Amino acid sequence: MAQKPMTKTQLVAALADKMGTQKKEAGEALDAITDIITEEVSGGGAVTLPGVGKIYCRERPERMVRNPATGEQMKKDADKVVKMTIAKALKDSVNS
Repeated sequence: MAQKPMTKTQLVAALADKMGTQKKEAGEALDAITDIITEEVSGGGAVTLPGVGKIYCRERPERMVRNPATGEQMKKDADKVVKMTIAKALKDSVNS
């Protein structure tokens, strides 16, 4: 059975414990990192988190899609999607 994902509160508590700081400071650090990643990726850049992976934005072309309920074909406009490539070190640690 799969575990529930770690919540932000749990992540902040774990980060504060690792850093040896208060939860408030750890929460501010996490929020700052999130803001930096959001700004960079939404601007078309990429962010590499060493040991975790690379977060980037990719453009998808205009394409034809099918409505699964009706089977009707329709055109979907071009859009952007956020992707993440997982680092080899993280993959290896999970599979060992």
